[in-house]
Amino acid sequence: MKKLMVCLLAVTFAMSLTAFAQQDNMGQGQMSQGDSGAKAPLMTLKGTVKMEGDKTVFVNDKDGKSWDVMNPDKLQGHDGHHVQLSAHVYADKNSIHVMSVKMLKSGDKMGGSMSQ
Repeated sequence: MKKLMVCLLAVTFAMSLTAFAQQDNMGQGQMSQGDSGAKAPLMTLKGTVKMEGDKTVFVNDKDGKSWDVMNPDKLQGHDGHHVQLSAHVYADKNSIHVMSVKMLKSGDKMGGSMSQ
């Protein structure tokens, strides 16, 4: 009976450690999405990259809104280019975090070639 109690106690302890480790990992994932822990949706945006001094700005084609770029190194060499971005959008901070960049043709303003 004593052995059964010791085994039960050991299993309970092991399960609590596992649950604690999972909770710790989940907390770290939320913090990597932003300082406030708020979730930023991943969106596809088309527009133009502009360098304003040491600041990089992305101007969206759809609404003409300017977004501050949190990681300007991703857009290095694209000043003045028309691009498509995959980016996390932080509307509350008026900024984006670029995940990928794709150059667009000059005639591809609103998302595709125009057919007649």
